[in-house]
Amino acid sequence: MHLPFLALMIVLCFGAGALGGIATSTGLESWYATLEKPSWNPPGWLFGPVWTVLYLAMAIAAWLVYRKAGSLGAAAVPLTLFAIQLLLNALWSFVFFHWQRPGWAAVEIAILWVAILATIIAFFPRSPLAGGLLVPYIAWVTFAAALNWTIWRLNA
Repeated sequence: MHLPFLALMIVLCFGAGALGGIATSTGLESWYATLEKPSWNPPGWLFGPVWTVLYLAMAIAAWLVYRKAGSLGAAAVPLTLFAIQLLLNALWSFVFFHWQRPGWAAVEIAILWVAILATIIAFFPRSPLAGGLLVPYIAWVTFAAALNWTIWRLNA
């Protein structure tokens, strides 16, 4: 059943989340709390549960593509795209929170969005379920991009 690969994907996805969490914590209270935010900014408590579900869905999606392909070689392109978007995912928190550069983060999240879309496009033919599992992720990143942009503009 390729369960070791599923475990690896879970560790990698939640590891990216943990790295992002570390970066976020460096600027959350000291900097982010002082920024002007739109009325539609979600409450802070919502982000943890949402990202937990999304990282788990991402891990399962990558595993489904690997399982269907039967080997890393056969799944090299979609899993490389997956790895790129996962790195970009973790990087965003560093750019926005740690380095406190919301303008740069707006550019970075746009690149992340394209990488997620490319991953979805690569996943769907191999496993429609895997592609579908990434749709809530791109939806959330679309919302996050709008929030990032708005915060940048409100505080420029």
